Amino acid sequence: MTRLLEKELIRHTLRQEGIEVTLWNYGGIIQDIRTIDRDGHLESVVLGLETVEDYQQHSPYFGAIVGRVAGRIGQARFEVAGDVYPLVANDGANHLHGGIHGFDQAWFDVIEATDRLFHLRLNSPDGEEGYPGTVTLDVYYRLDDTTLTLEMTAVTDQTTPLNLTNHTYFNLSGNAKRDVLDHVLTLPSDYYLPVQPDGLPTGEQRDVSGTPFDFRNGQSIRDGITLEHPETIAVGNGYDHPFVLRADTLRLEDPVSGRFVDVTTNQPAVVLYTGTQLLTDYTVHGVSARPSLGLCLETQVHPNAVHESDFPSILLSPGEAYHWKTAYRFGVIS
Repeated sequence: MTRLLEKELIRHTLRQEGIEVTLWNYGGIIQDIRTIDRDGHLESVVLGLETVEDYQQHSPYFGAIVGRVAGRIGQARFEVAGDVYPLVANDGANHLHGGIHGFDQAWFDVIEATDRLFHLRLNSPDGEEGYPGTVTLDVYYRLDDTTLTLEMTAVTDQTTPLNLTNHTYFNLSGNAKRDVLDHVLTLPSDYYLPVQPDGLPTGEQRDVSGTPFDFRNGQSIRDGITLEHPETIAVGNGYDHPFVLRADTLRLEDPVSGRFVDVTTNQPAVVLYTGTQLLTDYTVHGVSARPSLGLCLETQVHPNAVHESDFPSILLSPGEAYHWKTAYRFGVIS
């Protein structure tokens, strides 16, 4: 079952002093965020494309809502109460980011659009991409001062897995004038989840101490990669790994522009992806796309949780309410 891919694109911009956020009803996409640097220049700090066709042809989920389940589901199947549900295999033998026509390609209904709020709604029917149950998802984007808060709530009429995220690629240099290798990440995580060659977590939680995965005191992406750990090499000389959070706020900063973003979430994990698989056959802000041009901080529950009993459950049942919330506070290093 696929959705219609021809509907009216609605672009909505939220503005406050020093920040502008452009949002789309297609994919719930954060198409652009523009913030000031230490010299007061207003520039884009995320990767985005210009048309729906560009996203359909090229986008690796730029700025989109990912669902029903973010990340990979092993062998493209899962079980609920003894019933096995086969899913679309769109990443080798595995299911990735909700399938071929996930939420990133959905046309959301616009419920409300004001100076500070953009409210979207999506009805995902029973059987879509193989998932059971009809899910009703409400998405709220709010801009207060320089903080963009994204909140998602959902209900279902049958038990189904639900593990959403937002897939924005950050590049705080401004208009992608540099890559993100010298961005500094401070991440309150004592454990990361090692991944197999196909990108699935192994099921372990491994101590970050003494590894390139230790961002607790701040580390540049470049410094981590140059340690040449087998796992960073295996994913393309970068990161595509989940981290278990012990506190709710992490920080990404660009020492050159002075910009930072504090990411605060109610989710138990974040996937750090440094764009190692970005292709080079299109442009972003007039710059040829390439690996490490942007990085994602995908707040969510641990990937492949439907197959790992030690991971938090992502099953949503009738009568329960799903709630995902992440706030992005932008500023300049003093």
